[in-house]
Amino acid sequence: MNERRDPEVAVLRLGHRPGRDERMTTHVGLTARALGADRVLLPDNAGQSLETVADITERFGGPFAVELTDSTQGVVRGWEGKVVHLTMYGERVQDVEDAVRRAHHEDGDPLLIVVGAEKVPFDVYEEADWNVGVTNQPHSEVAGLAVFLDRLFEGRELEREWEGADRRVVPMETGKRVVSADEE
Repeated sequence: MNERRDPEVAVLRLGHRPGRDERMTTHVGLTARALGADRVLLPDNAGQSLETVADITERFGGPFAVELTDSTQGVVRGWEGKVVHLTMYGERVQDVEDAVRRAHHEDGDPLLIVVGAEKVPFDVYEEADWNVGVTNQPHSEVAGLAVFLDRLFEGRELEREWEGADRRVVPMETGKRVVSADEE
């Protein structure tokens, strides 16, 4: 996955309740970045989350874009590609993943992955090409996004090399080690 040839994958966070959703919105952005998306779009009141994700991208590499939008529903309506809405009420991920992967990888459709925060307007369900449930049980939207991205990329995102990183994590059996990106 070092040289992306697939069309864009963007993640849209619907809604953000300041003071309540800061960590969750930030984690949506970090998960999108770490697991293969090209960019994340956040509601315009999520500036603190934007700053955190941009800082991580600057320190640990990219490319990855983080943006604010004043019309999350407008992004969905205007998307020129396929839209996947992650919801526990959707079709089972294992039943639709091949069709989504085919549309994205083979047909060349840019993909917008929509994750909610507060109550999702019914329009989003109607606009989506797929309403997808990663289990049909209550769980975190971050967990659903992570599972979906891993299934979309079939694990290739785990081999990504990051450009422009100042530092990198050294995998270890025990302990923690972060080094300058120049160190071997």
